Amino acid sequence: MAKAKKNLDQNINQEKLSKSAYSIFDFAKKEKQFLLGICILISIAGLILPYTYAAMWFGFALAAYSAIANDSIQTIGTFIASNQSKKWYWLWLFMGLIFVGTVTYSWFTFGGDVSYERLTTKGLDKAPESFVFLQLAAPIVLLIMTRMRMPVSTTFLLLNVFTYSAGTIVDVMKKSFVGYLLAFGIAIVVWFLLEKFVQNYLKGKPKPYWMVLQWITSGTLWAVWIMQDAANIAVFLPRQLNVYEFVAYAGFVFLGLGFLFYLKGDKIQSIVNEKSNVTDVRAATIVDFVYAIILFYFKIHSKVPMSTTWVFIGLLGGRELAIALGKAGKPEKRREWVARAYHLAKNDVVKAFIGLLVSLLLAVIINEGIRNEIMAYF
Repeated sequence: MAKAKKNLDQNINQEKLSKSAYSIFDFAKKEKQFLLGICILISIAGLILPYTYAAMWFGFALAAYSAIANDSIQTIGTFIASNQSKKWYWLWLFMGLIFVGTVTYSWFTFGGDVSYERLTTKGLDKAPESFVFLQLAAPIVLLIMTRMRMPVSTTFLLLNVFTYSAGTIVDVMKKSFVGYLLAFGIAIVVWFLLEKFVQNYLKGKPKPYWMVLQWITSGTLWAVWIMQDAANIAVFLPRQLNVYEFVAYAGFVFLGLGFLFYLKGDKIQSIVNEKSNVTDVRAATIVDFVYAIILFYFKIHSKVPMSTTWVFIGLLGGRELAIALGKAGKPEKRREWVARAYHLAKNDVVKAFIGLLVSLLLAVIINEGIRNEIMAYF
């Protein structure tokens, strides 16, 4: 009997390994062109590494697209989901011009700084004078994780590899985790109170003014997000950009946004689409409005960068739980909704934690100062 059970367990384990191997092979087959592009980017990163100024702009270009592609679910994700009937280029021009206006204001106001002084924080205040390979590889890792639909914190993954102070990393983590808890709690309160109203009011076709409100709210959210996360892509560049550098910076991101809108958010957009009712313009407006308020609070709270990804997944997780708790019907059915909400929130947090661990590992490997601080602590 024991031998039969052992053989059964071995067969199950072998079957799991076979499925995993097949999944990896299947992914590689489906994403053959993408993986070829990754190999090319890795090769270019290795070749361009000794040329600091060229490596700076190469890293920026990778970070700009990968960061916005991954973080698009936070800001323009609900905007894309609820405007699928609109032409992509109108959505692009609206959000693209808001980006240009927002970073231009920072550039003029803060003497060439496009990060709203987020990069004046100790540990991030020095522009890179040379690069190591893993610093250029970080946005490539982010591209891969985005392709795998993982809501990774671009703040952790991109800023940590340039931070020379462990204390700065701890401060960013604290602010981000507080943001998650605050967003989770606020979302539960807001949507639990609104659920009955929303269930009744969201029936039927939305009134035309909801579309106007949603565009205004989404544009505001996008601008506030840029104030927080522009640092993630500007970290590769000089802390004060001249006119030509600023035009290159703003122009590249503007065109990258167009490509992202053309792809309708790409694969990571499914993280937004799987949540309840986000394709409804009224629900999307409420999500964006609450998120914008939370981000604006943290913007004026301190200049320390934070992970907006953690705030966003906290907001969506709390919202899903509140919707589940507010569902009418039998207790068994409600438990199913709560279990679904828990499953979605857990998946998002696990994926975000993977990104955090990767960023911490890269930071320790790259920065000798951080290694010394850790050794001194222990």
